[in-house]
Formats: sequence, C-alpha cells, structure tokens
Amino acid sequence: MGIGACIGVLLPFPYYYWLWRNPQSWVELCGKGRDPSKVMARVSHLLKLLQFVSLFSVSSFSWPPPLYFWPLFLFGQFLNFRVYQLIGESGTYYGVRFGKNIPWVTEFPFGVIRDPQYVGSIMSLLACLSWVPFLYIILWILGYVFAIWLEFEEDPATRAKPLL
Repeated sequence: MGIGACIGVLLPFPYYYWLWRNPQSWVELCGKGRDPSKVMARVSHLLKLLQFVSLFSVSSFSWPPPLYFWPLFLFGQFLNFRVYQLIGESGTYYGVRFGKNIPWVTEFPFGVIRDPQYVGSIMSLLACLSWVPFLYIILWILGYVFAIWLEFEEDPATRAKPLL
C-alpha cells in the first residue's frame, strides 16, 4: 500500500496547482449559477477524505497518544477553524482567484502567523507522528510547503472574471 498511500497523500496538490494557475478555466467549468469556491470545497473535501484513508492505511494506533499530540493537534485545528471562521468558504477556497472580493483580515491568527491554515494543518500532521510513518507526514507537509510557495504572490492580472 506504500506507493498508493504516497499518491493518495499527494493527490490534492496538482488540483490546487491547476486551480491557482487556471482560475478562469475553473469558473467556466463550474458554469453559470455555480459558485466555484463551493464546488472547489466539495472536490477538496473528497480529496481530503482520500488523503485520510491513505494515511489510515499505513498507520498503527496506540493509546494514549504522546503528550505532544494534544497541544499540537488542538492548536493546529484551532488555527484551521479560526481561518475558516474569519474568511469563510470563499476565502479558504480560492474565492479571490475566482473573481470574488474577499476582505483583508488582520484578526488573529492573520497578521501574527503567516499562512495560518497551512501552519495549523502542519501542526496537526506532526501531532500524528507516533501513529503515521514519517514518510507520509513529510510528503503531506511538502505538499503544503508547495501550496505556500504557489500562493505566495497573488497576481490580480490572472484572476478569473466571474460569470454573470
């Protein structure tokens, strides 16, 4: 299951790359009357499920988890939920790339932690190191590092034009 788990862990990142680089194509593919961020969220949730199944397939669980698990996992998830609370589905799922006006947010964790959602996700993954082999954790983290690099500069000239 090793190569399959590696593919499953990395599966979302080519999708994110394509959406970031080709937002107009995604908007057109979604069509009139369909919110491209909402469609992206649904596809992303399916890909996330495949990632979790991939990790689960190579994991071995023991209880209780190490002491580092709880602070890393809980703070990581707090960051994820806080980001979603502040910028919503459209902010989280490339709304700005799809021609939406997403307000700039400076509340915590924004302005304090760069890329707080990715940092939170990385913290949550690191929390699972006692259960999941290092290879799969580092592959997933490298996917997030790639996404951070990809999203580092948001070029307004390449944004999609919303379909009317």
